[in-house]
Amino acid sequence: MPETGCVVVGGGPAGMVLGLLLARAGVPVTVLEKHGDFLRDFRGDTVHASTLTLLDELGLGETFDKLPHRMVDRVTAELDAGKVAIRLDHLPGPHKHIAFVPQWDFLEMLASAAETEPTFTLIRDAEVIGLVTERGRVVGVRYRDRRPDGGGQEHELRAELTVACDGRGSTVRSAARLHPREFGVPMDVWWFRLPRKEGDPVGALGRFSTGHVAIMLDRGDYWQCAYLIRKGSDARLRAAGIQALRDEFAQLEPWTADRLDTIETWDDVKLLNVSLNRVKNWARDGLLLIGDAAHAMSPVGGVGINLAVADAVAAARLLAEPLRAGRVRLDDLRKVQRRRWLPTVLIQTGQRLAHRFVLGRALSVALADQPRPSRLPLPFRLLERFPVLGTVPGYLVAIGPLPEHAPDWARR
Repeated sequence: MPETGCVVVGGGPAGMVLGLLLARAGVPVTVLEKHGDFLRDFRGDTVHASTLTLLDELGLGETFDKLPHRMVDRVTAELDAGKVAIRLDHLPGPHKHIAFVPQWDFLEMLASAAETEPTFTLIRDAEVIGLVTERGRVVGVRYRDRRPDGGGQEHELRAELTVACDGRGSTVRSAARLHPREFGVPMDVWWFRLPRKEGDPVGALGRFSTGHVAIMLDRGDYWQCAYLIRKGSDARLRAAGIQALRDEFAQLEPWTADRLDTIETWDDVKLLNVSLNRVKNWARDGLLLIGDAAHAMSPVGGVGINLAVADAVAAARLLAEPLRAGRVRLDDLRKVQRRRWLPTVLIQTGQRLAHRFVLGRALSVALADQPRPSRLPLPFRLLERFPVLGTVPGYLVAIGPLPEHAPDWARR
């Protein structure tokens, strides 16, 4: 029966970073990725300043620079009453920006680096369907071969440690009967693309108006657009027809009106069902949850990937030695949660406040009939008067509380 030191379920940013780091520690590690490739539309593709620093520490900075990406050093928020900027150019460290890069390119880069390590294995088309337990301890996973030539054959892979990096709908978490606490959210998100033209604004844009909120991310030759809708209103709004979306977005961002016909049908608009939750206990004997499997994040601030990568770095640093020794205790796993609990709570608390006092009010149907405000809210007035204050939210987004650094043994 196949065995490994650590089986990582999910080949997203957290899973691939964890796999790479453990392999550089000499730990036999196998990453199981459900799909045959990383090509999925509208996956989070923000690489934050702290993650860029991590890539430098891992010797991957130059490789990353060769990927198609867009650097952004400020985020502009436009309200009906005026504009303010969140600045990143005063961040500490070498990276005073965030990067937008297609996530499939980022993940393939990590996979290629990991595959140079003799103890690393990536199995694609491997859909985990359950856990293997013995005397109450998780000792591996069962997975189904999803390749056409595999005939859907089931396999069992045993490991000293199983790590769930399989996202907010985690199969592993459900199999372990670990249930997250849900925090209410006021919105879902429609994702779609619009062509970018010469003379368009540069960088990341936020547009907040009474009853409407949109975020536009500069991807070089196109805009990735997030249009926020009231939670649970997707079906009702789609019934109004695609032209209704075009008209509302043109009213919100008039300069995009000449390209909105590129949204031809609702097939061009993807729904992100937003959730914000946190599991109380991230570990049980032989099993650890990190990233969205442990704490699903709202898209507010785009910090989910940064937090998941930091989880992975902390887990690798704290668990490499027990894994090399061949015995991981439950207390070893709890150390990871203790390390990452406070930054998770801080970020989620900030997102909950943004939901309640900014986005929830902006999307309120009751507010939509009220006149547009002529004065910026107090926090935005302070940012407008004292631009240096923009470095505070910039730091929280681009670096975050308690950034993690590569262990010495993983650096190149």
